[in-house]
Amino acid sequence: MIINISDILQSANKERTEEVTIGLESFSSKLGDFPITQKTPIMLHIENVENRQLRLEGSGEIEVLIPCDRCLTEVPTKIHFDIDRALSITEDTATDEEMEITDYLIGFELDVDKLVYAEILVNWPMRVLCKDDCQGICKVCGTNLNSGSCDCQRTELDPRMAAIQDIFHNFQN
Repeated sequence: MIINISDILQSANKERTEEVTIGLESFSSKLGDFPITQKTPIMLHIENVENRQLRLEGSGEIEVLIPCDRCLTEVPTKIHFDIDRALSITEDTATDEEMEITDYLIGFELDVDKLVYAEILVNWPMRVLCKDDCQGICKVCGTNLNSGSCDCQRTELDPRMAAIQDIFHNFQN
């Protein structure tokens, strides 16, 4: 969703609060595409602080389906984010780094979806598990070990001991 904030940028100490709906249907990154199943509207507070800073504040929550890190079962994961940004309005005082980061503010238009995308990216969980004692999947046949076991040999031997294992198998035959 794009909000025109020209009235706020042109008047010092002007502010506005809007309820904004998130337009994102999925979250796409280098990790893959993750469907968004639930999202709450954001109460976004936009303020021009003495014609020097644009202040953006708000919070929201989404629910994303993320595969479990061990068994790949999709796990509904809530991601809460708080928006608290201060951007310099005057171009001569804005740093190059600040100009690079603000791809969500172009001219007098604020792209809320790009702002939310950046917040989701920062708050993305490091690890997602379907349950704390998730067994994962079998490395040999791919069976989900949470739903049942398989007949594969799961003992991993030290590769340096492979020669001894071969000798052991020869004596058994």
